[in-house]
Amino acid sequence: MAIKLFYTIFLALLIALFVGFGIDTFYSSPEPPEYPSRLEVLKPDNTMSDEDRTAFEEYDQAQKQYQEKSKIYNRNVSIIALVAAIIILILSLTFLSKIKMIADGILLGGILTTAYGIIRGLMSDSSRFRFFVIAIGLLIAVVLGYIKFIRPKENSGKK
Repeated sequence: MAIKLFYTIFLALLIALFVGFGIDTFYSSPEPPEYPSRLEVLKPDNTMSDEDRTAFEEYDQAQKQYQEKSKIYNRNVSIIALVAAIIILILSLTFLSKIKMIADGILLGGILTTAYGIIRGLMSDSSRFRFFVIAIGLLIAVVLGYIKFIRPKENSGKK
């Protein structure tokens, strides 16, 4: 019995990792700007030359652009992960439902993927998008709970 539980958890982790690394492989994150090497060494009097100030301002601007790109990237990753999670959950609850141990591992993998999508969505800049992501997560949880735990009891009582 314990080996089946471990297998289910292992399968779930592999599915969540598969989705996460798959997204990272085919949709790379933006590259952060490199801090100017000329600014890494502080001068004894803590002053900046005009060239240093210009380099710092360029770096600061590049850092702001990177942060904006990262927010968009996190929003897109969240959407991709949530879509993948929904597909995984549908597969688990339909086509694979007859193979209980595998279906449960895939179902748990879909839940972990949903959590990953929610976390990435929370890293976006838009409060509306964060609300949308949480709403989708809540909807998935409620529908999943109903399909997995309540509906089977209703169907067995009608036999």
